[in-house]
Amino acid sequence: MKQTGKDNRSFGIDAGMLRLLAILFMLLDHLWATVVRGNLWMTCLGRLAFPIFAFQLCEGYRHTSDYRRYGLRLLVFALLSEIPFNLFYAGSVFFPFHQNVLFTLLLGLLAIRQADELRREEGIKKKSLRCLALLLILAGGVLLFPDYGLMGVMTVLCFFVFRNHRLFQLAAMAVLNIFAFEGQTIPVSLFGLAFDFPIQGFALLALPLIWLYNGEKGLGGKGLRLFWYIFYPLHMLVLHFIQLLVS
Repeated sequence: MKQTGKDNRSFGIDAGMLRLLAILFMLLDHLWATVVRGNLWMTCLGRLAFPIFAFQLCEGYRHTSDYRRYGLRLLVFALLSEIPFNLFYAGSVFFPFHQNVLFTLLLGLLAIRQADELRREEGIKKKSLRCLALLLILAGGVLLFPDYGLMGVMTVLCFFVFRNHRLFQLAAMAVLNIFAFEGQTIPVSLFGLAFDFPIQGFALLALPLIWLYNGEKGLGGKGLRLFWYIFYPLHMLVLHFIQLLVS
């Protein structure tokens, strides 16, 4: 099964709608983590957010006219989001052991840049340097403690490498989210077999939405993208202060 970057269909889901869905899923997950605890379905749906953001990062890279400006924008908003994220996640202004998801996306952008250039390079030396740079970036997914860690950076990379192969996307997402990610699980009984299913595995449900992407920008454009960058730190600050009020 193959897909192209733009399907030229009048139906499907455009970029604006995908971004809004990802924001909604993220908000549900963060509400569950702070002020609406106990509603497990909210965090299950929340697992769909990151794969959509990762996919849209790859689309953004493909269409950007200025890769450096794209990366700088991610870096600036990652830095601006760090204190709100620390307050939201750890209740402290300074928390060096977990960084916000924009750092993960930034590492993902750097990774796909190296993978893209690797395909174009000629000569063993140049290819080796690109491979080394890519390995260092992937190491950053572990050493810098970004949200979703190495799995998050690999998710971005997989969407880029396998952008025309849905079966490979499904296989990679299954490995990363079900077998390689450690986190909360729920007991499941299926065909007489009982096992623990990782909640992160619900991230695979994002794939049908991504595959419905029709390649169109949709409503919002740059304004919606700016809204996402502002909404991310702002909603975490709001949830943190709500949590303080109700605790």
